[in-house]
This record gives sequence, structure tokens and C-alpha cells, in this order.
Amino acid sequence: MRSRTASCSCGQLRIEVRGEPLGVGVCHCLACQRRTGSVFAALASFAAPYRVFGTATEYVRVGDQGARFRFRFCPVCGTTVFHTEEGYEHASVSVAVGAFADPGFPPPRDSVYDCRRHSWVRLPPGITIHDKDPV
Repeated sequence: MRSRTASCSCGQLRIEVRGEPLGVGVCHCLACQRRTGSVFAALASFAAPYRVFGTATEYVRVGDQGARFRFRFCPVCGTTVFHTEEGYEHASVSVAVGAFADPGFPPPRDSVYDCRRHSWVRLPPGITIHDKDPV
């Protein structure tokens, strides 16, 4: 089974995942825009188990439907590397696609919070678009 390693900018915080992504998507919500400093977040979800190396600082954010998401970022360089949903930590993990530093990474299949997407952002053909979070 293929493994992939994502890392922060300085390399102190890393996560190793196995297998293909359960899903790859982009989120245009304002919270993700603020969190990433970009106009959207690109995330890939992987089934557990996964291994974390290094030390992470955590930030918990409550989503629109009340779910609690625990974001892990490097305390040295500040890069957000991955997050989990409280209560589902042993099921899956979502990893920032850019942290893999792999231009060949699979493209997103879903786009959420399209109502917040910047008008100049173009999405790949065939992507499923959701005005808000479909969950």
C-alpha cells in the first residue's frame, strides 16, 4: 500500500498516511480562507491509521453544523498540516494538499462553500460544486 508524507515548511511536523485519498476537495468558507491565508483550502481525507511525527499546536474550530475540528499546525513555522473531527480521530484525517508538495497529487472532486468562492477562481471540469457544506 502506497504511503505519502506531508510536512510543514520547516519539516518539524509531519504526517504519514497510507493508501489513496478517500476524497480530495476545496473549501471556500471564510474560516478556511483566514486559516490558510489563501482564497480556499485544498484538503485530502485519508483513512486511519496515520502516523504523526514532531510537535503540533492545536486549534479547535466549530463548524456551521456544530462539528468540532481540531487543526494541527507547526509551532515553529506556523504551517497548518492536518486536522481531525472530534469523535472521528480514529477513523480519518484531513491533510492540507499543499503539505505533500506533490504537483501530481490527485485533483479535487468536490468544492464546498461555493457561495464564498472568489469570482476569479476557476475550478477543474467535472468537480461537484456545493453552495455550502453538504453534510
